[in-house]
Order: sequence, then structure tokens, then C-alpha cells
Amino acid sequence: MPRQRLVVGITGASGAVYGVRLLERARALGVETHLVATPAGVLNAHHELGLSRADLEALADHSYAPGDVGACVASGSFGTAAMVVAPCSMKTLAAVAHGLADNLLTRAADVALKERRRLVLMVRETPLNLAHLRNMTAATEMGAIVFPPLPAFYHRPQTVAEIVDDGVERVLALLQLEGAAPREWRGL
Repeated sequence: MPRQRLVVGITGASGAVYGVRLLERARALGVETHLVATPAGVLNAHHELGLSRADLEALADHSYAPGDVGACVASGSFGTAAMVVAPCSMKTLAAVAHGLADNLLTRAADVALKERRRLVLMVRETPLNLAHLRNMTAATEMGAIVFPPLPAFYHRPQTVAEIVDDGVERVLALLQLEGAAPREWRGL
């Protein structure tokens, strides 16, 4: 049985740790990953985590430059289970919401939507202005899942890593990947 394929985008919004952790967990689950990191995404990964582009690319099975619009993930004929943009900048959200497939990351997102595959956008911004809200609505109406990585505190996380893991596991469960381990609320 072939491995499931997951496209991961990392953009310039704060929260590169979500994309990194997603790549780590996908690898642990045996999922084949295809990474597209924007220049601003690499800059944030370096600033927030001390990682270079090479470090990010080493976490994925395959990686592509944003300008490589001829890459396999730019075509609907290349079967993938889903795509996650983690984190998703408001610029990338706007491009997705308006069908501006102007680089490989936004083209891969467009492919996910046109092929009716799961597209999860872990949007990062606060406060939100009206353009952000309208773009989230437009993306949702097209089939994307807007998933801000908002922490849940009912499990009483003790570290930032626990908060990040909780969000990533919820995304993996949303993608219905076997082995995802979100913490369930069991009531009071």
C-alpha cells in the first residue's frame, strides 16, 4: 500500500514551530511529506527556531522552492491526502481566497481546493481586520478549513511544546491520519 502524501506549506507568519512539528509528526506516522517554504517562512523559522532552509528541508521527504511551479504538487494528477499551511500568513490566505496561484505554495493550495482535497490553513494574526475575516470566509466557502492554532487550556498544558503538540495532533486527526493522538475532552 503506498504511503499517504501530505503537502506542507510554511509561510512568513509567526509560528514556524507548527510547520516543523507537523513535519516531525508526519514522518513519525509514516506519511510522505512535500514541503514548500516561502522566503519569509524560512526567515521566521530561522528567527524563531534557529533553523536554516536546509534544516527545514531535511524534515521533509521532498521539498520545493516557491518558484518551482512545475513541481509535482502543482498538478491535480499528483495524488495527495491533504495540504496544511502551518503557519499561514494573511498574505497567503488572501492569495488562496482569491485564487492567486502565483507561486508553488498557493498553486498547491489551489490544487487541493479544485481536487476537493483537505486544505487546512493555520492562520496566524491578531487582531483580525475585515479583510482577514472576509478572506477566511471566502476560503471556507471554497472548501478550506481555517484552523487558527489557538491553545486549549482545559488539559492544563505546562509548556509551549504541549500547546503546539495539541494543535498539531488536532490537525492530524482532522486529516484522519492513522496514529494521530489528539487529547480528548472527557468531561468534568
